[in-house]
Order: sequence, then structure tokens, then C-alpha cells
Amino acid sequence: MAQKWSPDSWRSKPALQLPEYPDAAALAATEARLASFPPLVFAGEARALKDDLARVCRGEAFLMQGGDCAESFAEHGADNIRDFFRVFLQMAVVLTFGASKPVVKVGRIAGQFAKPRSSGMETQGDVSLPSYKGDVVNGIEFDETSRIPDPERQIMAYRQSAATLNLLRAFAQGGYANLNHVHQWTLDFVKNSPQAEKYAELADRISETLGFMRAVGMDPENNPKLRETDFYTSHEALLLGYEEALTRDDSITGQPYATSGHMIWIGDRTRQADHAHVEYCRGVNNPIGLKCGPTTTADGLLELIDILSPENEPGRLTLIARFGHDKVEHHLPELIRAVQREGKNIVWSCDPMHGNTISAAGYKTRPFERVIGEVNSFFDVHNAEGTIAGGVHVEMTGKDVTECTGGARAVTDDDLGNRYHTHCDPRLNADQSLELAFLVADRLKKSGRTASGKQEAA
Repeated sequence: MAQKWSPDSWRSKPALQLPEYPDAAALAATEARLASFPPLVFAGEARALKDDLARVCRGEAFLMQGGDCAESFAEHGADNIRDFFRVFLQMAVVLTFGASKPVVKVGRIAGQFAKPRSSGMETQGDVSLPSYKGDVVNGIEFDETSRIPDPERQIMAYRQSAATLNLLRAFAQGGYANLNHVHQWTLDFVKNSPQAEKYAELADRISETLGFMRAVGMDPENNPKLRETDFYTSHEALLLGYEEALTRDDSITGQPYATSGHMIWIGDRTRQADHAHVEYCRGVNNPIGLKCGPTTTADGLLELIDILSPENEPGRLTLIARFGHDKVEHHLPELIRAVQREGKNIVWSCDPMHGNTISAAGYKTRPFERVIGEVNSFFDVHNAEGTIAGGVHVEMTGKDVTECTGGARAVTDDDLGNRYHTHCDPRLNADQSLELAFLVADRLKKSGRTASGKQEAA
């Protein structure tokens, strides 16, 4: 019999990666203020995402999840949000056209402010200070005042998330996502790249198709599906006090939802079955993500699935695999077989970023060939096991950054310092993101042909 859940029941469990606030009274006052604020997202939207993810679970759609490693207060602006959304739309169009199936669009945005760290302290020279844990917790500047956890930053994060969501909803529903604009989504700095040429060819084909549809009476102006899109938000549910404060009971069903984002996930460092983060996430009715790394065991994974998705509801749980390009084939098959054996309804998604971080020229980076390598291995394993490769989860930006090496317009180690702007981990730029989308689209095509062949043979 599962223990009774409440939004604060996590407080009775061991908790890792939570900041230590020096003023408990100030923290409690901030959380009380947040609890009085309007929800950022609504239960009906989270249910719609769960329905969409159920289609992914059945192989009828594909999940694309991506965005910043960690959002920052300093970089918040309409242009940055627009450019991110433009790249996301391009990637989604490439995947939709290539795979001939809908793409479920989930951004790492409007809430991705907190970051777990491998060490609680950072040392520079002979000075050691608390690690930067994201703008919602403390400042990135390496000085004693900035690194003190400040609860007022949670209010700032809430307000930035609300503003970001407002703009994203306008872009998604107000005409910016209209397929008639498919040629206009390419960012200027990408226009001379090989990916831009491939995208332009695809956009031409889409425009021709739209011309035919318009001729037979199906115009984007009278067909909402062609001029609007569903776009959801997600983040790691790391700062549990913030999540608790934004937990609301749905007025229709009476069930509790995390209204900080449509989907929340549990990271690789906080997925202990008897700890606070799993305790909180098991009780809310949002779609939940769970990172799976090299230390994930089959028995441990099945235990977590039973806790987080006891009803085995399709669309409830997404397993986000992040092993490293050279470890996928060693770890993933055992987990897939255990999940299949127990008949668990889950979405498998590939995070090719977090297991492929290295140091070069004094920077953290991710070689693009390793990112591609993990994606290919992910698809290879699923094809071999006869299971569904359901999605990808990437850290990306619409800015012209040089944070990940490689790609068709090769970023070298020497280039890293040119435009290295991330507040935490390296991100794919728009050109690399498009290149990855074309690769995934090609793999989805091949997987579809393989699946058809197996069905015909059967």
C-alpha cells in the first residue's frame, strides 16, 4: 500500500541537490507568495500532452524535447525566445516531413532554471565558494555574495517563466507557426550552411504541397492545423519547494498537478526511489520524465516505473536515456528487455548530450560526432529489439554560439572561445540542431521501412 501523498510529503524524505538557504523564514515567505500566484500552465494542457505522448508510446508520433541547459535572467528577451522557437519549428518540420508522423513539441524553457551539480563547492585558485545552481538559486558571478542562495530569485524565475509562456503561446497560436512561413524560419547566420540548403529544398516541397491543398480548398487560413501548433514546456523538477508552491488541484478532476510546466522530469542524480524528488513526482498527474544513466539497473528502473506510473498509463512516463555514445549498446538493451518483459507502457527518448561532455581548450564541450553516435546507437538498439525509438532530448539554442565542436560547419576547439555563452552546459547551435534533425528524420524513415518489412513478413 503506497503511503499517502501530499504536495509537501517530499519533506519527510532524504533530498539531494537542494540548496541550503541561510534564512529559513525568508524562504518560507517566498514559497507562501508563490502559492498565491496564478498557475503558469493548466491541468488541461498537461492532459493534452499526456495524450500526445500516449501516441508516441504507440509509435504514432515522435517526441522532440529541447532548449537551454539552464535559462538565465540576463539572456531573457523576445529575440532569444523567437530565435529558439524558429529553430524548433524548423527541426519539427524536418522530422514531420521526413518521418511522416506528427511531432510532439516540448521545450526546455519557461522553468529550466535550476541545475544539479557534481560538487557542492567550486574552487578557483585558493578560493572555494558554493557552486552555481542556476539563476533561480544563486548568481553565476564568482563572489561570496552572488553564490548565497536567495529565495527572491524564485519570484524572478516565476515572472520570467510567465512572460516566456505568454510569448510562446502567441507564437504557437497567433500565426507565426503558419506553414506558409516555412521559408521565413531560417536564421540569418545559418543561411549559407549545408543544412540551410537542405531545409530550403524541403520548404519548397512543402510550399508546393500547400499550393495543391489550397487549390482543392484546404487553405491554412481556414485550417487551424496548418497555421497553429501545440507547444509544451518542461524542466527538471529540482527545486522542490518551488514545485510544491505551484502545485494546484485541478478544478475539473480534483487531481493535483504541477503547474510550473506541462512536463517535469527527474534527473540522473536525484532518481533514488525512496528520496524526495521521486516522492514529489509520483503524486502529480503531469507527464513525468526520468533520466536513465549508466548506473541505472533493470530492477531499479522497474521499481521506479512502478512508483511513478502505478496505473501503467501510456503517456505518463518518458524514460530519457543518457549513457554516452560508447555506452548505449552496453546498457540500453537490458533496460529495454526488462521494460518489455513487464509490459510497461513508456516512451523511450534519447538524450545524446549529457553523456558526451568533455573538456577542450579550457571549456566544457560536446563533440557533435559523439552526439550523433549516441543517437545512431539508440536507434540501432531499438531496431534490434523491435521497440520504438520515441524521441530525442537535446540542449540547443537559436543563438550563433560555438559551444559544441564539430558539425557540417565545423566548430573547432580553437573556436570555442569565440561565442561561448552558456551559463552551464554546452548547447547545439541552430546549424547543428538542424543537422541533427535531418539525421533523426533519416533514421525514422529507415525504422519505418524496417517496421513495414517486418509486418509484411509476419
